[in-house]
Amino acid sequence: MNFKQLGIIDPILKAVEELGYETPSEIQLEAIPYLIDNRDLLGCAQTGTGKTAAFAIPILQKLSKTKVAKPAPIRALILTPTRELAIQIEESFKDYGKYLPLKCISIFGGVSQKLQVEKLNAGADIVVATPGRLIDLHNQGLIHFDELNVFVLDEADRMLDMGFVNDVKKIIKMLPTRRQNLLFSATIPNEVKAIVSGLLNNFVTITVTPNSSTVESIEQSLYYVDMANKQKLLNSLLKKEKIESALVFCRTKHGADKIVKELLKVNIKAQAIHGNKSQNARQLALSNFKSREIKVLVATDIAARGIDINELSHVINYDIPNIPETYVHRIGRTGRAGLSGIAISFCMFDEFEYLKDIEKLIGQKIPVVENHDFPLQIRVATPKAVRQPRVKPKPKLVVPKDGNKGVKNSFKSSPKQGISKANGAAKKSFRPKQFKHK
Repeated sequence: MNFKQLGIIDPILKAVEELGYETPSEIQLEAIPYLIDNRDLLGCAQTGTGKTAAFAIPILQKLSKTKVAKPAPIRALILTPTRELAIQIEESFKDYGKYLPLKCISIFGGVSQKLQVEKLNAGADIVVATPGRLIDLHNQGLIHFDELNVFVLDEADRMLDMGFVNDVKKIIKMLPTRRQNLLFSATIPNEVKAIVSGLLNNFVTITVTPNSSTVESIEQSLYYVDMANKQKLLNSLLKKEKIESALVFCRTKHGADKIVKELLKVNIKAQAIHGNKSQNARQLALSNFKSREIKVLVATDIAARGIDINELSHVINYDIPNIPETYVHRIGRTGRAGLSGIAISFCMFDEFEYLKDIEKLIGQKIPVVENHDFPLQIRVATPKAVRQPRVKPKPKLVVPKDGNKGVKNSFKSSPKQGISKANGAAKKSFRPKQFKHK
């Protein structure tokens, strides 16, 4: 089935075709007809499944059917957790609505509100916003939702992880009661279920699991390595392999900064994004990566979630994730839209159990690569090389001359000494009764 068969209007079809999209993804195929029919929807879908287009296209089509006075009032609100996501969703709306007379803007914190307020005053049919700035502008009386008829809560689980649950509830209370509601989330924990019950009415649920399709379209490989050689291995791969762009995943913020520092030492252009970076710094790093100003972007899972990078050639798991689904989310950032992609993972001794869980989830063994052909002498560890715990020798049984076999000791001593602290058998020395002085 193609987009035209979904009932998409010609201006949107033309824009979609120019973007190179030929057939809808699973989430688009299932969601668009319901959304065009004005149904509320719960979408359980990961990043990379095409969910932004799944809600953007029907929203654009719905708004295009009604003419409004100028300046245009806000008729669709998309709430998202981060500035990066807000900007990307805004860009998507502009791409799909290229041939429609609709305006979309994004508003977020970390920058002056002046320009954003000017855009609001000039009219905006669609607003993509982060919670903090949206509440702030509403409290100042600078933003109104009287004409709103579509509300989208995107990345709901991440919104709650970042502590926005109370802000989300406040925003929902600001909105008119008669509206179409859409909620998208990668997972549906109890907190998300609670929001669903109070937000959605007579809704349809669509669940898309990209595990099999994502994994099958990506070339995966695994290197066993110890901590002392991980950075050397990364440097060698980035220099030896034909890698155009690599998204490197690291478990900690400090680790991400350290990796970047070491890459810069060997003249590999890299930047990091994580929670301790300012919004401007994260956006600059992402922009530099997309424009190929830098070759490597090092990220933590929280910072990278929702980032959509076209034609990403490699994903490298510097640290194996401890949650198997996270592995699928990470590698799913490459190999999108039918393109080939490569995912490389480093695994240390203490990550073997994580690896087993990942292979169980994806239903296949990740091929192990021997890196003996690298110019650097890198010691690569395999599971067989895991050191076994040292077994302490059993203490020798010392038999006193009188035949008493009740005293064990690791060294010979006179009966009067008894058992000392030295062999850890007792905290205080004692003398057996049979050796009591008369």
